[in-house]
Amino acid sequence: MRTIDDLGDLSGKKVLLRSDLNVPLDGKKIGDDGRIRASVPTIKKLTEQGAQVIVCAHLGRPKGEPEDKYSLAPVAERLAELLGSSVEFATDTVGESAKEKVDAMKDGDVVLLENLRFNAGETSKNEAERGKFADELACLADVFVSDGFGVVHRKQASVYDVAQKLPHGAGDLVQDEVKVLERLTKDPEKPYAVVLGGAKVSDKLGVIDNLLKTADMLVIGGGMVFTFLAAQGHEVGKSLLEKDQIDTVKGYLEQAEKDGVEIVLPTDVVAATEFSADADHEVVAADAIPSDRMGLDIGPESAKVFAEKVKSAKTVFWNGPMGAFEMEPYAAGTKELAGALVEATKNGALTVVGGGDSAAAVRQLGFEDSDFTHISTGGGASLEYLEGKELPGLSVLES
Repeated sequence: MRTIDDLGDLSGKKVLLRSDLNVPLDGKKIGDDGRIRASVPTIKKLTEQGAQVIVCAHLGRPKGEPEDKYSLAPVAERLAELLGSSVEFATDTVGESAKEKVDAMKDGDVVLLENLRFNAGETSKNEAERGKFADELACLADVFVSDGFGVVHRKQASVYDVAQKLPHGAGDLVQDEVKVLERLTKDPEKPYAVVLGGAKVSDKLGVIDNLLKTADMLVIGGGMVFTFLAAQGHEVGKSLLEKDQIDTVKGYLEQAEKDGVEIVLPTDVVAATEFSADADHEVVAADAIPSDRMGLDIGPESAKVFAEKVKSAKTVFWNGPMGAFEMEPYAAGTKELAGALVEATKNGALTVVGGGDSAAAVRQLGFEDSDFTHISTGGGASLEYLEGKELPGLSVLES
C-alpha cells in the first residue's frame, strides 16, 4: 500500500486529504470528537512539511444536496481548536467558495470543504457520475492522501475514484488501523476473545462466520444476543429478535461446538417494560425473560463472567455495546466490560475497540482512548476487514 512517504517532497503542494469527520451532532454541538482528534496527526504531519491541506469529509446521510443539520461548519471550529491554528471553511465542495479558499492557500494552510455528500456524485452507483465529481475534486489538488479509515469499505468518489486520478498514498491513521487489524487476522496471540454486541445479529453475520475460524471464544451481548437465546429455544419476551436469523445462529452454535470455539452468552439480563430509562426494570434469568419485558443490558452475573473471559485473553476485539448504554440503568454491563479491557491492556493484551457505538460508549462512560491498545475510527470498515472482504479504498492505494 502506497503511503505519504511515497509522495516525495510535499512542500508547496496542494494535498487533498480524505478524512473521517463523521461525528455525532446535536444541533451544532459535537457529541464525540474522537474522529476529529484522530485526524489531527496526519493533518499536522502534512502542514509541517509545508503542504497546503484541503480536507474533505462527510457527515451523516444527506440526500445529495445541502442540509444545514449536516454541515461540517461545527467540525471546522473544533478542528481549528485541536490544531491550534486557523482552518478556513468552504461553504461548498467544488464550487466557487471551495475554489476561492483553495486558490488563496499558502504553505501550511488548512481548508475544510463542506460535506462531500451534499453532492450526489459522491455516493452515486453510476461510475460516470461518481467519476465526474472525482474529477472536480482532483482539480483542486496535486496529490491525494486517504486518511478516512471509516469509509475505506465504500466505493465512493472521494475514497476510490479520486485515488485513480492523482498521485496517492495512505495517511498515518489508515496505516495504523491496517497494522492493528493485521494483528487480529494474521496469527493473533492466543487466547483470542471477540466480544460482539450492538442491535442486530444480521450486521455481524460475515464477521461471526470468519471469526469462528480464528477466535478461541465469542462473547455475545447487546440486542443481538436475543436471537442467540431464541436459537437455544428460550423465550425472549419483547426483546429485539431477528426471527429470520434463528436458523443461521443455530448453525453458528453447532459450528462453534464442532470447532471447539467457546460461545459465551449471558445467564441473566436487565429486563424492562419498555425502552426507557424510567421504565420498571429488574434482573431476570436469561432463559426466563417475562413476556411483557425486553432485555436492555446483560445482568450483573453475566457482566462478571464476561469480564473474567476478557481478562484471560491475550487478544481482544470488541465491537458493539452490551446494552442500551446511553441510559444509565442499562449501562453497567458495557462499563464493566470496558473496565475488563482496561485491565487486560495493563496486563499486556492487545485490546481493540472497534469503532462506532463501542468507541462512543467507552468515552461516554469515562474511559480514555489511552486505556486501550487501539480505538478504531471505523466500525463498518473494521468488521468488513475482519470478514476478509476486499476494501476498495485500500486496494486502490496499492498501485
